Amino acid sequence: MSILTSIENILPIIFIIALGFYLNEKGWFGPDFGGNVSKLVMNIALPASIFVSVLKYLTLDKLIAVAPGLVYTFGSVILAYIAAFIVVKLFKVRPGRRGTMINIFANTIFIGLPLNIALFGDASISYFLVYYITNTVSTWAFGALLIAQDSKDATRKSSTGFNWRKLLPAPLVGFLISLVFLLLNIPVPAFATNTLTYVGNIVTPMSLIYIGIVLSKAGLSSINFDRDTILALLGRYILSPVVMFLLLTLWGSHLPAIEYKTFMVQAAVPGLAVLPILANEGNGDVEYATNVVTTSTLLFVIVIPILVTLLG
Repeated sequence: MSILTSIENILPIIFIIALGFYLNEKGWFGPDFGGNVSKLVMNIALPASIFVSVLKYLTLDKLIAVAPGLVYTFGSVILAYIAAFIVVKLFKVRPGRRGTMINIFANTIFIGLPLNIALFGDASISYFLVYYITNTVSTWAFGALLIAQDSKDATRKSSTGFNWRKLLPAPLVGFLISLVFLLLNIPVPAFATNTLTYVGNIVTPMSLIYIGIVLSKAGLSSINFDRDTILALLGRYILSPVVMFLLLTLWGSHLPAIEYKTFMVQAAVPGLAVLPILANEGNGDVEYATNVVTTSTLLFVIVIPILVTLLG
């Protein structure tokens, strides 16, 4: 069952990446299309998606009820960040890849919700949202900033300096605004919700098409398991689940079984589909970010059935 579930969740992702690859090979996209997609997703679609998701799945009462779980999710992300910083320094990962590798260790939010529902049912949604909140805050308040400051061009980085506007990227602003609406119980008109939902729904498909475009430009031979990719995958699929397991074993034995399993599964899902877009925005190594997302997605088919089997 878990093998079929993981394959069913992965196949649409692979097909959409392949679609982006094929259309770019056929010359459907102009040279500026990828950059325009990057801006659209980052500045419009992602904030809309985050705003709608928070108000759709969370209420103030539910937020209070699931808040204790944030201790484990934030704890695991913080420890993963620390481990990633150590790995980056120890292995002298080159500029342009550092921010991506650190984010791969710590953040996911990719195919988490449909996977969780398929494995554990609707009862797991509340616990998934604990992970969603953690990843949204950590990614856009800290992770995206790391990538934005990790230019592969040292000259460009030193000449432009620090961009203070990147402290508040559009997705983080969308999350903060959604919290205001949630906490103050401000009603959102149906037409506004529908509009933002339609716009937000393009995030994943456009991000995957962008990955296909990058793969087309770099060539399929760019998919490889070099040292930095292997380090990122070990962080994603070994370190992150182990850290979560230790936290839950030491302090989370009282948690409901579904919450425990949700946290473990979400600690071992592929990297963010928008990582290549973030790398592009920050003048990072887009090919590396694409390779990491692609390889982590392919390996997910093997990893998740093993993890679910171990969880019983």
